[in-house]
Amino acid sequence: MLTRLKANSEGKLAKQICRVVLDQFDKQYSKELGESWNTVRDVLISPSLWQYAILFNRFNYPLELEKDLHLRGYHPILQGSLPYYPKSMKCYLSRTPDRMPSERHQPGNLKRYYLLNAASLLPVLALELSDGETVLDLCAAPGGKSVALLQCAYPGYLLCNEYDSLRVRWLRQTLESFIPQSLTNAIKVSELDGREMGAAQPEVFDKVLVDAPCSNDRSWLFSSDSQKAACRIHQRNNLPVLQVELLRSAIKALRPGGLLVYSTCTLSKAENQDVISEILTSNSTIMPVDISAIARTCSQDFTFAPTGQQCSLLVIPEKDKAWGPMFVAKLKKSHEYRKMAMWIFLRSTRAEGSYGKIVDLIH
Repeated sequence: MLTRLKANSEGKLAKQICRVVLDQFDKQYSKELGESWNTVRDVLISPSLWQYAILFNRFNYPLELEKDLHLRGYHPILQGSLPYYPKSMKCYLSRTPDRMPSERHQPGNLKRYYLLNAASLLPVLALELSDGETVLDLCAAPGGKSVALLQCAYPGYLLCNEYDSLRVRWLRQTLESFIPQSLTNAIKVSELDGREMGAAQPEVFDKVLVDAPCSNDRSWLFSSDSQKAACRIHQRNNLPVLQVELLRSAIKALRPGGLLVYSTCTLSKAENQDVISEILTSNSTIMPVDISAIARTCSQDFTFAPTGQQCSLLVIPEKDKAWGPMFVAKLKKSHEYRKMAMWIFLRSTRAEGSYGKIVDLIH
């Protein structure tokens, strides 16, 4: 009886998988990931293996729930694994696939927790947020990473930007569900095309997160409309162009010395490493930041695939560590280009005698 029920369940699941997408992934990822793709594939096509972490809301801390989760075998993730892991962030997970029910949105009442793929915390943590900083979440909807940012620090100003009008509603509702009124003055939601942000707010932000639109591997595999899925696959080659444009805009919005983190939820090299390589080779103001230590210190909770870049990580799903896909890259904007620009300006105006004083001012 149990065998028959399992077979029926697996049959229904198989019907849900979009063959157009799976065939494309098999072709591409078997080349890019090698033998690892077989393991990743097994997890991606089996939602019963997926895990959901529970990120506590510091603004409505669920103390009783925390006690209950301990009794049920849940444990905190990542605590102590990174030198800059904030004590204010608490995230719990089960060692076996399990999912807490989502809390309903109720105007005026803050939710106690947010359900998420635990790998989504890595780009947020890589920003190394501190209180009082000016922060931009360039592609913010549905708002999970914005909520996570606020679990780490109290920004002086947080701009959550989303271009899609329908997703903006989702973003606003998420923020309303997790953030108290006392913080709303420091948080703004904008609906600008992310590619225009740099021109609109040049060199304003200390930290920028670009969680870019990408081929979302998990959701694409279960596309119910095969024609729409085929169209997505066809248009996939256009995504890196958009991602590079968003990054270039983000770089303009970032102040000199500021940090930028780029992330996607796809395994695609074209949307991950190749995008970062394009930015590093075409923009002399940007430097890679080595984050390989994260892979070493967080290997107990996540499985990482090599990226060939010290400034980037790729979390791949594996049974019992069913997190990801999540690509994370960390970049820094140099101070030096400002000095060079000023030097060129002074040379052109033959004002070399003032150079030393001005460099001191802009250092």
